Amino acid sequence: MSGGGAIRIANCSGFYGDRLSAAREMVDGGPIDVLCGDYLAELTMLILWKSRAKDPARGYATTFMRQMEDVLGTCAERGIKIVANAGGLNPAGLAAGLDGLAQQLGLGGISIAYVDGDDIVGDLDALVAAGHDFAHLDTGAPLAEAASKPITANAYLGGWGIASALGAGADVVVTGRVTDASLVVGPAAWYHGWERTDWDRLAGAVVAGHVIECGAQCCGGNYAFFAEVPGLDDPGPGFPIAEVEADGSSVITKHPGTGGLVSVGTVTAQLLYEIAGPRYANTDVVALFDTITLSDDGPDRVRVSGVRGDPAPADTKICLNLAGGYRNTMTFVLTGLDIERKAELARTTILRLLFERAPGTELAFDLARFDHPDAPTNAEASAELRVSVKGPDAATVGRSFSNAFTELALASYPGFHLTAPPGDASVYGVYWPALLPAELVPHRVHLPGGEVRAIEPVVAGASDGKKATAPPAHGGHDTKSAADQHPGGSTRKVPLGVLIGARSGDKGGNANVGLWARSDAAWRWLEHEMTEARFVELVPEAAGLRVTRHALPNLRALNFVVAGLLGEGVASSTRRDPQAKSLGEYVRSRFVEIPEDLLADLPGGPGPVTRDGGGT
Repeated sequence: MSGGGAIRIANCSGFYGDRLSAAREMVDGGPIDVLCGDYLAELTMLILWKSRAKDPARGYATTFMRQMEDVLGTCAERGIKIVANAGGLNPAGLAAGLDGLAQQLGLGGISIAYVDGDDIVGDLDALVAAGHDFAHLDTGAPLAEAASKPITANAYLGGWGIASALGAGADVVVTGRVTDASLVVGPAAWYHGWERTDWDRLAGAVVAGHVIECGAQCCGGNYAFFAEVPGLDDPGPGFPIAEVEADGSSVITKHPGTGGLVSVGTVTAQLLYEIAGPRYANTDVVALFDTITLSDDGPDRVRVSGVRGDPAPADTKICLNLAGGYRNTMTFVLTGLDIERKAELARTTILRLLFERAPGTELAFDLARFDHPDAPTNAEASAELRVSVKGPDAATVGRSFSNAFTELALASYPGFHLTAPPGDASVYGVYWPALLPAELVPHRVHLPGGEVRAIEPVVAGASDGKKATAPPAHGGHDTKSAADQHPGGSTRKVPLGVLIGARSGDKGGNANVGLWARSDAAWRWLEHEMTEARFVELVPEAAGLRVTRHALPNLRALNFVVAGLLGEGVASSTRRDPQAKSLGEYVRSRFVEIPEDLLADLPGGPGPVTRDGGGT
């Protein structure tokens, strides 16, 4: 299909569990051409594995079915296509469920297709025997050295299966694991009739997909400067729309009358979410994030242009989840005086008891000092000692572990109490990222009537002379040597976040923190000030880990990747914030010396610094 004008692709889900009403809001809120939703993450695959283990007919995102009950008929009536990766580990089952729903609603003419081939768990032994070692992308260890066998293994498919299904007339396309951006790449490529080697156009669609994949985040959700975002509480932020043009450029917007804000700042924040360096490898193309230009296009409209792309990578990323064992967590509350001594007594006692009851288990202690001296309330005088245990046996990690805490209730430190009663163990998974040559990954489209189409991988390096040559990565900002331009003169010690925004997240066991400035002068200071060594000073937990800084001058941004901060991934991590969602806000709360000239340029100045780090 070669459509006229832009294709309007609306998102209605950023994760499995997102706002159920979003699908109805996007369909009823204004004109759209495609309704898409992202339901999958590394952790979600483990959740769906547990669901399928209980009921083989499940393994997909059941919330998507509930959303379709609301909008399937309206979408059919208005010609709105639906594309979602809600199929998870069972896209065929979801397609069958949707077909039954359509019949129940009297919508006999709806064409439902599904995409699969991503699930390669059954092929692992043969692939390993053929010489593919599935080396861990961060550690380099081969899969043969893993402590347990994979329970899921899914390739990140691209968008061409989706495009093929839409080209065959499908009204609804559900998939297993595809890259998040493929939910936009596929429809855009179909609508505009792109070729597989249209690298720049595809890269533009990847960027648009990355911006809207997390739902309301690019509309002001979780935004560092949230006080500037209207309607976060009522009616809540709207969900985003990407208007993708034939040249791959796009406008990010939302429906009129919805809460939230679409601005260069909110889009910048989302662009920095869960990335590494400027080369953003997707299955269909490598998008060069240092070529992105953002500009205002009117109220709640941001234009994304100038994106360049390099040919598709030769390898496809594989997400494996391994059965890690069992885990449990209990938390001591420590109040008043001698917090450290009370914590040490609890720690040594639990170590002794656990050694007697569950030798060979792994313990992690986390003391959080929420307490204040001479506190005005009992709660404000309290700290928490969080104790997590992981091990191979459910019984010893379960009630045997948590009961030990209860047994100390009358025999330990003064003021002893716990935050919860004893609980059972739960299964946890270990995330294992790897690569596999693209030609070994099946990619199939199942059309109504039984036709199955095989999607051949893009031949890596087949640029047809269109390989991108990145322009200077400056995006129109003044990027002379930071050493020559960063402001000098007097400084004031204030929280970094008075001047700088942040967005953080996880990629397996790694955490990323994107920092961005909102003016050229602030960018010059940030680029000069925030070295890798300075970042580690502000984030002491990163000491001893590999920290990599990536500069994106066109976005006035730096992205820091901290390898191994989250251990073996969110399902295994014992951190209080296993996905590093709050890490960026922690960095913004750290006090640094900022030039007075930069502070004076802020709207109204920074104001006096209050206890929570903001102005009064």
